Amino acid sequence: MTGGGIANPAPLGLFGFGVTTVLLSFDNAGISSPKLLNLVLAHALFFGGAAQFASGMWEFKANSIFGATAFSTFGAFWISLAAFIWAHEGGLYAMTTELDMTLYFLCWGVLVSLFTVITSRISTAHLALFGGVAIVFFLLALGEWNLTAKRVAGYLGLACGVLALYLGYALLLNEVWKGYYLPFGPCKPAAARDVEEETSNLKV
Repeated sequence: MTGGGIANPAPLGLFGFGVTTVLLSFDNAGISSPKLLNLVLAHALFFGGAAQFASGMWEFKANSIFGATAFSTFGAFWISLAAFIWAHEGGLYAMTTELDMTLYFLCWGVLVSLFTVITSRISTAHLALFGGVAIVFFLLALGEWNLTAKRVAGYLGLACGVLALYLGYALLLNEVWKGYYLPFGPCKPAAARDVEEETSNLKV
């Protein structure tokens, strides 16, 4: 949804999140070579980070509080993650422990879980995306101690990244072509469901 006379910034944010998530997930799943991480960090800084953060700022202008909060949050996440890894590899930070990273991923898992609750009234695709990302963070927390969990997180992250790309493309295509060509499963608010149930009961 848009407002204030500006174009819908959501597809940009979803593309930035989706592409960066897919690239990082190749590494987490053990599919790519370690050298891909350098490309991932570049994407995390500019596309997943700066571009997604900018889309969040535009969502404020579009009067979309959830889009603004989610895109700005994830944009800042990617920027901070890229900065941390580069500084860490450059020796500016001391070596982090498994417990440090576990707590880090757990915090993000809890935050995204809270976002997931809200998406239950946006669309089925949003609910699946945020729910999947929350699980990815919890698996990454476990993955600090178990390689299999990290690999599973990588494959689930690939699915989440692809879903984000699909959702971004669906929003873009439907808005440009002025129709509903690619579905993303709108969820009905609880209030609307209650009204329908009450109406149905009255008819009976």
